[in-house]
Amino acid sequence: MNSLDLFSKCYKNKKVIITGHTGFKGSWMAIWLKELGAEVYGYSLEPSLEKDNFVTTELSKKINHNIGDIRDKEKLETYFNEVKPDFAFHLAAQPLVIESYNDPHYNFETNLMGTVNFFEAVRNCPSVKVAVNITTDKCYQNNEWMWGYRENDAMGGDDPYSASKGCSELITNSYLKSFFSKGNTAHVASGRAGNVIGGGDWAENRIIPDMIRAYHSNKTSIIRNPNSVRPWQFVLEPLFGYLKLGEKLWNDGKLFSGGWNFGPAAFENYSVGDVVNEVKKIIPEIKIDSPNVGEKLHEAGLLKLDITKAVNLLGWKPKLNFEETIQSTIDGYLQELNKNNNVYDCRVKQIEAYCKK
Repeated sequence: MNSLDLFSKCYKNKKVIITGHTGFKGSWMAIWLKELGAEVYGYSLEPSLEKDNFVTTELSKKINHNIGDIRDKEKLETYFNEVKPDFAFHLAAQPLVIESYNDPHYNFETNLMGTVNFFEAVRNCPSVKVAVNITTDKCYQNNEWMWGYRENDAMGGDDPYSASKGCSELITNSYLKSFFSKGNTAHVASGRAGNVIGGGDWAENRIIPDMIRAYHSNKTSIIRNPNSVRPWQFVLEPLFGYLKLGEKLWNDGKLFSGGWNFGPAAFENYSVGDVVNEVKKIIPEIKIDSPNVGEKLHEAGLLKLDITKAVNLLGWKPKLNFEETIQSTIDGYLQELNKNNNVYDCRVKQIEAYCKK
């Protein structure tokens, strides 16, 4: 049996479209699905950087790689009908809070109309049996509660990014109720994850990529909001959840429609400062500064997810504790920085190690 297959061979020989396959999570998902024996088709913008996970793993040579903008409805629908996929996972998005302040129009256009275009493509492509929209924990109206948000809590968001993701969830629910409720339609769900970390993510203004960049160039990393608590997850944790959700939708249909949270265990609550300290245990040479820079853009200080539904109904649960999460993440970056490594093979080995847990 394939050591990476935790999904009852559900994806073997199936056609899977991933929007946003050149992004961080999308590229990791493409690797896992390829190793499961799926025919992987990507639709995405060009990768942002030469050291992005998609580039360093040379994924363009290993899957069906198509460049396209999620805002281009006609091109996306044409691609769906050319491929005739069995599964569709929507990961294409504007993913950064700070960028949503810099260009709110692009943020909303991508994250709202991109979601609409995705579901229009699904709706007009009869081959699709399973469609999953990947959003974020920030889709919830954040009241700074001490307890985790449940799937039936209100959508919301004060900053443009969070608001756009709340809207993306509302769009998903609208399409689910309006167009995908009958028996002969695609089975639709959404996956909501926390702060996902892992090798291959080089986005600006993200805590660990910023630290690794500073370390690699012998500079000091500036840490903002060190007291903010986030649901830190190694990238394979939510991907396991998304793929498990896809399997359940494929086998059991609309019983598994709707929203699903994927986060760390309730007691695994750690701040940005905790992450910094854990990284420094692995790479003591990293230099850190956290100055008082005055007024900051609004970003939630406390945000947790209740994962009871996924644990009880999907048979999914997080496999890594906080220390293992940070260790797996830093291992991925250090493997990547070693020019002698085949990065794709390193990623596959990390997936294998994760599956053995």
